[in-house]
Amino acid sequence: MENDVKHIFYNEIRKIKDTSQLRILNESYRSKDSKVLRNGKRLISFSCNDYLGLTQNETLINASINAIKKYGTGAGASRLVSGNHPLYTKLENLISNFKLGESTCVFGSGFLTNTGVIPAIASKNDLIVYDELSHASTNLGIKLSKAKNIKFMHNDNNHVENILKKNRSQYRSCFLLTEGVFSMDGDTADLKALSFLAKKYNASIILDDAHGFGVLGEGRGSQFEFKPTPEILVQIGTLSKAAGSYGGFTVAPKIINDLMHNKARSLIYTTGLPPATVAASIAAINIIRTDKKLVKKPLENAVTFCKEAQLPMPQSSIVTLILGTEKKTLKASRIIEKEGFYVGAIRPPTVPPNTSRLRFTFCANHKKNEIIKLAKIIRNIRDII
Repeated sequence: MENDVKHIFYNEIRKIKDTSQLRILNESYRSKDSKVLRNGKRLISFSCNDYLGLTQNETLINASINAIKKYGTGAGASRLVSGNHPLYTKLENLISNFKLGESTCVFGSGFLTNTGVIPAIASKNDLIVYDELSHASTNLGIKLSKAKNIKFMHNDNNHVENILKKNRSQYRSCFLLTEGVFSMDGDTADLKALSFLAKKYNASIILDDAHGFGVLGEGRGSQFEFKPTPEILVQIGTLSKAAGSYGGFTVAPKIINDLMHNKARSLIYTTGLPPATVAASIAAINIIRTDKKLVKKPLENAVTFCKEAQLPMPQSSIVTLILGTEKKTLKASRIIEKEGFYVGAIRPPTVPPNTSRLRFTFCANHKKNEIIKLAKIIRNIRDII
C-alpha cells in the first residue's frame, strides 16, 4: 500500500517536471545591499520583497536582541492564552496611529490574516466580490467563509458594477476584495472607483495591501495615494515585506478586531509571534513613518529601471516582463544569473498559463549602476529570447 501511494506522488512530480513547473528549495544567504549567495554564486538580488532593506537594518537587529534578553525567544502560547506579551500592544497602537485607523490586530502572517479575517466577518448570508488576481490566501479565506462569491475581471470596475446590480440585493452584507498592489503584475487597484461603487451599492472594501504598505502613500499604503482617501473597512497588511520582520495585521473599526479575537481561527489557535519579531516590527514602523526619503526609493528605482529597459512606467516597486512559456522564462532567468543577477522566473500555477514572466522587485538599497546594468541585459534578452 505504501509503495502504491508513493507511486502516485512520483507521477505527480513527473507531471510537474514535464511542464517545467517544478519548484526546488534553494538555500539563499542574504546580506546587505541586496546581495545573495545562491547555488554557490554571489548575486545581486532583484527578487526579494525586502523593499526598504530593513531585514539587515541595525536598529531592527538591536531591537530584536534586546527583546530576546528581556522576554525570551518565544511567545509560549497563543495570544488568547498567555502569548500576548506587552510588545503587541505597543505595535498595534503604533500601526493604528500611522494608518489612521481605530484599531489593529496583529496575526502570525499575512496568509493567516487573510484566511482568518474573511471567514470571521462573512458567512452564507453575505456576498463577496473579488478580483480574479487576488492572492492564494484570499481565495482560501473566501472558500472558508462559505459566503456567495463572484470574481470580477482584473481591475474591471464596470464588471464589478454589473455583478453588484445583479446580485447585491439578495444578500445581507457585501464585501469587495482587492489588492493595493498586485504581487505578480505590479499594477495597482483603482480604489477611487471601487470606493464609489461600494457607497452606491452599500458594500464594504477589504484591501490586501501587502505590497503597498511601507512603499506607497508615504508608507501608509496604497489608499493614501488617493485624495480624498477612499474608505476601507479592513486594511490588511504584512510585516514581512517593507517592514522587514514577520506577521500580518488588520486595521479596522474596534468592533471588527474584537470579532477577530473571538472568531478568527488563524489567530485564536496560533502561537503568538516571538517577542524579537514584534520588537523588530515596532522599530520598522518607526522608520517607515519618519524616513520619507527611504520610503520613496523603491518606486524611484523601479522608474529608473523601466526608463532604461524601455518598459512602461511602473505603478509600484514591482515590474514584470511576461515572456509566455515556462522554458523561455527559465532560460532568461539563467542568462541573467550568468551576468551576476538573481531574478525570479514566475510560472503557473502562480500565474495563468502562457503568462510566465520575470518578476523584478526594487528595493531602497539597490544601486543605480546595478539597475542600469540589469536594464541593459533585459533589452538584450528581449532581442534574443
